[in-house]
Amino acid sequence: MFETLEDVREDLTRRLVRAAKDRRSPMHVPAVITSDVDARIMVLREFYSDQWTLRFHTDTRAPKVTAIKDDPRMAVLFYDKGAKIQIRAKGKGRVLADDPLTQEAWDKGTNFARRCYLGDGPGTASDTPTSGLPDEFEGHEPSDEQLIPARENFAILMVDLVELDWLYLAHTGHVRAQFTRDDSGAWCGRWVSP
Repeated sequence: MFETLEDVREDLTRRLVRAAKDRRSPMHVPAVITSDVDARIMVLREFYSDQWTLRFHTDTRAPKVTAIKDDPRMAVLFYDKGAKIQIRAKGKGRVLADDPLTQEAWDKGTNFARRCYLGDGPGTASDTPTSGLPDEFEGHEPSDEQLIPARENFAILMVDLVELDWLYLAHTGHVRAQFTRDDSGAWCGRWVSP
């Protein structure tokens, strides 16, 4: 099934492309870990296979934004239980708030999804259970005009991948490969013991 490192690299590419495009993909919502050893599940919005970059959406007020600015090292963990494949990715994070790509992502969102950025910032304390949204938007879709102040809270998180660890769990014997990216952007792979 996976006889060469090129087979594995092609599998990695296919899985990450599908993860971004298919909500039913088991890799659509990976665990994203920042350098402060904090982890969270995030929706993978795009995988740029030509650049080996992952794109996520985030709130500019989220604590992870500060953590990434202080130390951009990140890890992303993907797992497909059915295929028995785990992908551990390491890279450098970049948060883009004022960028044409950020505006494009904002423009493609629905008003219902964008309303999340109208509420209190992530981690804001509350005396009661809360979505953080203003009362008038609980269960209601805001208008384009009502969303204007939300845009300043929206950003994209780009993770430029530099290391990949691919593991196939097989009853006949697990198979594992690692890839590192050099300064020219080329990937160098090797087989390793699981």
